[in-house]
Amino acid sequence: MAMDNNYRSGFVALIGRPNVGKSTLMNHVVGQKIAIMSDKPQTTRNKIRGVYTDERGQVVFLDTPGIHKPHSKLGEFLVKTARDALDEVDLVLFLIDAAEGYGPGDRYIMENLRNVKTPVFLVVNKIDQVHPDELLPLIDRYRKEYPFNEVVPISALQGNNTSTLMDLLISHLPEGPQYYPADQVTDHPERFIVGELIREKVLEMTREEIPHSVAVVIEEMKRREDKDIVDVRAVIYTERPSQKGILIGKKGSLLKEVGKRAREEMERLLGTRIFLDLWVKVKKDWRNEEMMLRQFGYREEE
Repeated sequence: MAMDNNYRSGFVALIGRPNVGKSTLMNHVVGQKIAIMSDKPQTTRNKIRGVYTDERGQVVFLDTPGIHKPHSKLGEFLVKTARDALDEVDLVLFLIDAAEGYGPGDRYIMENLRNVKTPVFLVVNKIDQVHPDELLPLIDRYRKEYPFNEVVPISALQGNNTSTLMDLLISHLPEGPQYYPADQVTDHPERFIVGELIREKVLEMTREEIPHSVAVVIEEMKRREDKDIVDVRAVIYTERPSQKGILIGKKGSLLKEVGKRAREEMERLLGTRIFLDLWVKVKKDWRNEEMMLRQFGYREEE
């Protein structure tokens, strides 16, 4: 892509309470799913980078875990990951849920923003779920507590006003290079995305006691010789035998459905046939074991 002297680029952190639509926004902007979406909190566990590129510039999004008060070592890792992202970027998007309104969790996040010198946008998401008359009082409430550089109401799910948000983002970024090829939408390897798709399907289909106890490890992923098939062997880890039983389901019914849904989405994403070999294993209290957290990929980047 030809770049003129006004080409802009930079890194943008998406922060906010769990389940405010950070992953939905990033997936919409880059044009395909690279971060999993769920109605359950703490879905995102790693900083997922999404890349948006046009003729004006390139925006590299860091979709961070929701900032919350942690209750486990995994929770501590998630919050530290989100906080660290604030020091690595050129701009911060603080997403709030218009339908949920102001809450203590937002106050906690704004306290974390007070020492941040990076420009911060307030992005009011899910405006399709509230009456327009409710927006101005809500925005005023947040503006009284933090001097946001911009305020942008959007609906990430429906795409309302997201083009305005992108215009503002690019205009606020510094002049800089194109970090990634124009057709690249993430810097995560396929194995990571495939594992996240499996975890998403588990979140879709299990009860409240399961989601935070699940980790997915891709043990093998390789293309068959002379065939348009990729073999994927994956293990879903839980913390208790009872959770393993729930995940497998009666005569393996739930695990089969998880595998079916994940395989179909993998095939759409990768454009090839997938043979998915899915297993469930128990690692007791893995969320509080440093060794397990490192093994499952929840660790500091080198």
